[in-house]
Amino acid sequence: MTRHAAITTLSSAVADLVNDGDTVALEGFTHLIPVAAGQEVIRQRIRELTLVRMTPDIVYDQLIGAGCARKLIFSWGGNPGVGSLHRFRDAIQNGWPEPLEIEEHSHAGLANRYVAAASGLPFAVMRGYRGTDLPALTGNIQPITCPFTGEVLTAVPALELDVAIIHAQRADRDGNVQMWGLTGVQKEAVLAAKRSLVTVEEIVDELDPRPNAVVLPAWVVSRVVEAPNGAHPSYAHDYYERDNAYYREWDGISKERESFEQWLGEEVYA
Repeated sequence: MTRHAAITTLSSAVADLVNDGDTVALEGFTHLIPVAAGQEVIRQRIRELTLVRMTPDIVYDQLIGAGCARKLIFSWGGNPGVGSLHRFRDAIQNGWPEPLEIEEHSHAGLANRYVAAASGLPFAVMRGYRGTDLPALTGNIQPITCPFTGEVLTAVPALELDVAIIHAQRADRDGNVQMWGLTGVQKEAVLAAKRSLVTVEEIVDELDPRPNAVVLPAWVVSRVVEAPNGAHPSYAHDYYERDNAYYREWDGISKERESFEQWLGEEVYA
């Protein structure tokens, strides 16, 4: 019998899937960033998370500032097109609101960690990291010698997630998910996770073909939630554009603890 993904509300999905202390990836690369889901994690005051993402931007700044994170595994962090993530910086430099451990990788290294976990392999092998300081600073980057050629390569361990959270354009009523455009490593993150939550712009009766679309079958998805504008202020291709003004405004909101806490109270906890 075919397993269908459960279609539910955002609050119920987060409560069902995300626990204190989990390793959680909210993936999206410029496009389809699961902002609404991230703010629901904040709203439910889930704590001690190990957060993973190739490009943590303002939703991770919000999660860190709200005290949800214990550790961040990432490959780049910033407010894209604007500058620093001030809540991220405050946590690293001053331990506010909680000390934050970090583990830094290259984009290729982190993507390969997702792929290894999605493939059921213990590690991935690559030629990256040469000429960088990251192997000396990160225990999860190790040299490995090819048994066939003797070439020294780099190994990174599989990144097994408790929960992957992504946003997509559509799902059908059985929970099959369809996304297109710039899709990053969303598919790999879902396949690497024990549990998964997908928010979508809309739920439709049938998924029509789209060029280069990625389809996640219902049997790899735990929960689907209809959340229109759930990626805002990032964009959802064919639905809405990136809200560049929001990213600029976030710089001022997040710069000081007081203005951030005011935003938190008025926009998330209210």
